[in-house]
Amino acid sequence: MATKVMMEALSPTMEEGRLVKWVKNVGDAVKSGETIAEVETDKAIMEMVARGDGVLRAQLIKEGETSAIGALIGVIGTADEDISGLTGGASAAAAPAPSPAVAAPATSTPVAAAAPAPTAAPSASAGPVRSSPLARRLAAERGVDLSAVAGSGPGGRVIRRDIEAAGSAQTPTAVAVPRPLVQDSNRSGSTPTVVDVPLSQMRKTIARRLSESIGPVPTFYLTSEIDMTAVGQMREQMVASGEQFKVSVNDVIIKAVAIALTRHPEVNAHWLGDSIRYFHEAHIGMAVATDDGLIVPVIRNAHLKGMGEIGKEAKDFAKRARERKLAPAEYSGATFSVSNLGMFGIDQFTAIINPPEAAILAVGATETKPVWENGQFVPRQRMRVTLSCDHRIIDGAVGAKFLQTLRQLLETPMMMLF
Repeated sequence: MATKVMMEALSPTMEEGRLVKWVKNVGDAVKSGETIAEVETDKAIMEMVARGDGVLRAQLIKEGETSAIGALIGVIGTADEDISGLTGGASAAAAPAPSPAVAAPATSTPVAAAAPAPTAAPSASAGPVRSSPLARRLAAERGVDLSAVAGSGPGGRVIRRDIEAAGSAQTPTAVAVPRPLVQDSNRSGSTPTVVDVPLSQMRKTIARRLSESIGPVPTFYLTSEIDMTAVGQMREQMVASGEQFKVSVNDVIIKAVAIALTRHPEVNAHWLGDSIRYFHEAHIGMAVATDDGLIVPVIRNAHLKGMGEIGKEAKDFAKRARERKLAPAEYSGATFSVSNLGMFGIDQFTAIINPPEAAILAVGATETKPVWENGQFVPRQRMRVTLSCDHRIIDGAVGAKFLQTLRQLLETPMMMLF
């Protein structure tokens, strides 16, 4: 009996997936548990495994295409099994016929993968043209008549490459939507060009999640300047004791934040709509910039870990985040987040809360400034932090007390050892 290959929810917040690569080709033998495809989720690139044994008979979406969770994207069956009832004949456009080693006998029922490819797209009189959302958008921008395009996608569906191929052959119509133009300054008199890049699954999720935050969440901001001179001196002493004791400023901040959260659990909370959940453990989300956007791996129980252990985890998470190799459990479950742009020379900024968390700390650069002490100016290392607070959970005085504790810990880092 054929096994359906469905687009699976490979992360807790995933709503759709983009097929990055088919690891198995049509005609390849497949065993349950073997990787058959790589899928881009909203946070990482994950492996999709087979849920049955047999031969990969059909690939119903192509590499680069996106499908909703639960959508049929392939079929696994025996070499001579009739799968037309599952695919509706769509597999012909999705992949080549099985290789001779697993091809069905000549006397058996022809498989869907051997059906002839569509030669023309449906005409306007036959009803709406089957096409992907991206194809429809490109067609509108380029003035391409969808009904005149032969679709190469599943079931004759018109996809992006069909529009791109047709664009050079068709004359744009008068109803074409104007496109923004970017002049190439390197070549005088050159034709203006633009580049349209489809949203990655990560960027889609960032847009959706931040839209959920900045609008509905009543946010206020508290900024404090902290003297980081003692932290700098402590780091120098740690390095002098051996390379294994080297930690970054961000590692120290994460440790201090975790301790401060245990002393102010009203900041270490989630908004659940009809209740507030307070945490007694500090799981710190650490914002990491990647080529596709931000991802926030979580350092769990940071209040119980030493700075060296936090530093090792942070480096490992940052590396694998940029490689899109984090597992869902490694970037979910934060109780509070820290976003640090100090390494980019940013003096101060505000960060957007990641719901359902109650707050996020934005960390600016550490700079040497003259500070008046004992009748004279002395150079001190100063750093500004801004706490974004969900006012449904945190009141101004509560947020201020949290920052006060954080300042005490960072200005006297030896306190973090007790």
